[in-house]
Amino acid sequence: MSHATYHPTIKELPSSERPRERLLRYGANALSSAELLAIILRTGARDENVIRMAQRLLATFGGLTGLARANTAELTAAKGLGPAKAAQLKAALELGRRLLVESPQERPRIALPADAANLVMSEMSLLEQEHLRVMLLDAKNYVLATPTVAVGSLNANLVRVGEIFREAIRANSAALILLHNHPSGDPTPSAADIAFTRQAVEAGNLLDIEVLDHLIIGRQRFVSLQEQGLGFKGVDS
Repeated sequence: MSHATYHPTIKELPSSERPRERLLRYGANALSSAELLAIILRTGARDENVIRMAQRLLATFGGLTGLARANTAELTAAKGLGPAKAAQLKAALELGRRLLVESPQERPRIALPADAANLVMSEMSLLEQEHLRVMLLDAKNYVLATPTVAVGSLNANLVRVGEIFREAIRANSAALILLHNHPSGDPTPSAADIAFTRQAVEAGNLLDIEVLDHLIIGRQRFVSLQEQGLGFKGVDS
């Protein structure tokens, strides 16, 4: 007989792990996207706590960008999201969109590989399939969006490279960072990962859109191919 995995409720978690308490103590910047989303949603689905539900929603819709693009019908079709929660979510995301329009300097700015990894680690480390995302940046390395461009192995990389730059051109992006997860939890780059990085860097040079890095997300840890000197011209030859 199979047994469902038990996820403790928020009230059962130590206070140091509860999103609302963590926000009050450390500030909103210290929380992951899933934790911030959990505060908005307040309660989870029947068999999962709200943090797990938030992680599932981010994975299902391809991150915050996908959630923002989803309409009310698509949101309410997701497990645990009724009309009230969907309305709360749409309102919060719309406020975020308006803030970016009014104050573009409030967007996250990427200075180090860890800055990018911290924005996606909580949800991407739990994905059961490989997801390829592209973090689109403006000329000052502020984040414009982080869409999911492919799900599955990176072997079919010719199609994926085209998809990456289609998103970048659409957003008028000056640079980008590649992100993908290893469901095994081990972020060690494969030969396919390195070859894909090299192709993307070369394509970016032709299009004048710089590929700054390729981060592989494992179980609460990551590898920067730029730092490792893999796939980038001049460092891995």
